[in-house]
Amino acid sequence: MTAQPLTAARELSVAELEDLSHELRTKLLELCGTYEGAVHIGGDLSAADILTVLFEYGMSVDPDDIANPQRDRFVLSKGHAAVCMYIAMAIRGFFSYEGIVDSYGQLDSAYGMHPCKVQLPGVEASTGSLGHGLPLAVGMALSARGRGEQHRVFCLLGDGETGEGSVWEAAMAARSNKLGNLVAFVDRNRQLMTSMAEERVVFEPYPDKWAAFGWNVVHVDGHDMAALVRAVDELPAPSSDRPTVVIAETVKGKGVDFMERNLAWHAGSLGKADLERALTALNTAYAASRGTSTRAAKENV
Repeated sequence: MTAQPLTAARELSVAELEDLSHELRTKLLELCGTYEGAVHIGGDLSAADILTVLFEYGMSVDPDDIANPQRDRFVLSKGHAAVCMYIAMAIRGFFSYEGIVDSYGQLDSAYGMHPCKVQLPGVEASTGSLGHGLPLAVGMALSARGRGEQHRVFCLLGDGETGEGSVWEAAMAARSNKLGNLVAFVDRNRQLMTSMAEERVVFEPYPDKWAAFGWNVVHVDGHDMAALVRAVDELPAPSSDRPTVVIAETVKGKGVDFMERNLAWHAGSLGKADLERALTALNTAYAASRGTSTRAAKENV
């Protein structure tokens, strides 16, 4: 039987995508308020806009046909942000959010603290050891190219893990094999678990490093939904011969003022009072941002 072709993007406006990203952050905070252990909340919040754009707009995926050979593949290299990916997938319709809340992080749960493709249908790669996701994605893109398939392979990395040599070996291999079907997004929140990234590894000039490896480089505000959409819309065809990296400048803990750029919230849990405070901060920030977006739209008419 021939697989049904998939469309690349859904017809969603920037405002609708912003609403979905806000829903993702809200559900993430609510889960943190019910889960007894620590959640990697800072890096989840920094990645929320990227994951929303990919699952809701950028990737050719069908929650009702998860094995379609024409689907785009997604590799979460920063595997500690698994719960953010789970919620993004739940909002897209792959499975229920309630199922995540009921069993996240429990022994033998499909919703582990790091993703497992064996446990959870729809997940394309088991990750968690940093620096391994891009090499996996390169192999998947190379396999697709060898079979003459036209889907893309997307990979989301944290900037901290790009201090791993395996990332740059993969970057070199991707260009050497002309993998234009490979797209990497870097969640560049500039923080590690206990320090600023630049205190441990000198990353600058960061975009130039990727360019020196022969990649197309796109540099965006990772919380500007319109910029993320534009980056997806302007991707070269999968048949092109250069991989693309979208360097997304983000804020760890984005949307919750007392978590933003606060290393104490690399991972944590939320009691009732903290949850209420976080949700209030999130809703206040979102209302303010939507007001700014509305004014900007009117000024551009």
